[in-house]
Amino acid sequence: MPIEPYRVEAYNTARQSENKMHDDTVAQRFGFSGGLVPGVDVMAYMMHQPVAKWGRAFLERGLIEARFVKPVYDGEMAELTAEEDNGVLSIEVQSRGEPCATGTASLPASAPAVSISDYQEVAAVAERKPVNASSYEVGTWLGTAPRDWAGEAAREYLQDIREADPIYAKEGLGHPGLLQRVMNRLLVDNAILGPWIHVGSRMQLLSAKKAGDVITARAKVVGNYDKKGHRFVELDALVVANGKTPLAHCHHVAIYQPREQAVA
Repeated sequence: MPIEPYRVEAYNTARQSENKMHDDTVAQRFGFSGGLVPGVDVMAYMMHQPVAKWGRAFLERGLIEARFVKPVYDGEMAELTAEEDNGVLSIEVQSRGEPCATGTASLPASAPAVSISDYQEVAAVAERKPVNASSYEVGTWLGTAPRDWAGEAAREYLQDIREADPIYAKEGLGHPGLLQRVMNRLLVDNAILGPWIHVGSRMQLLSAKKAGDVITARAKVVGNYDKKGHRFVELDALVVANGKTPLAHCHHVAIYQPREQAVA
């Protein structure tokens, strides 16, 4: 059965963000033509087709992976295509006629068992300090400040990511893209970052997020390394609702100190 293509007019929700990689002028210093639409929002676009196909079941136990290869810019059209093979959707995001993100989505028969006790609950740092190589030491546990998106905030988020599927309002559910925003907070709540880039994520949903849930994340730093002049961090994390319900098991990869390009 063919998967309906999906088109989104991309919107940079983070223009006022502390992360100046979403600011046109700063992003140009790193070789981009303008401020980047956040990767977590591009990943949210990629969730439209799996949810359209599998509905609530995907929100309860779906698996999605995304890798961001080129920027999506504010106001440009993002064209999403999906092809199914043996129960796996291969998803591609194109903008300006070139691939910007690739990924897969599938629906496991059941959500894998994950023990919340395997993930240490820690608070975000009391005082953030400028990021350096020791900010995310391998083996360190990170936490986030609690967040919730209820009522108007949840509706605004759906507008920001241009999502019109009625399932969220109809069933009182939160969009899983919000869980990716909390994953980013693991980095932002624990250090003062300069411009940085979300590179890719794998997210196994474990339970549907309900509107108004208070969300935190618990992460272990599993990678911190230099590659081609960029400093990368990798996190293994559990996103939790109300301190007790696991919502998603995530692997999150980001460049927390990108190599700056000289601009003539």
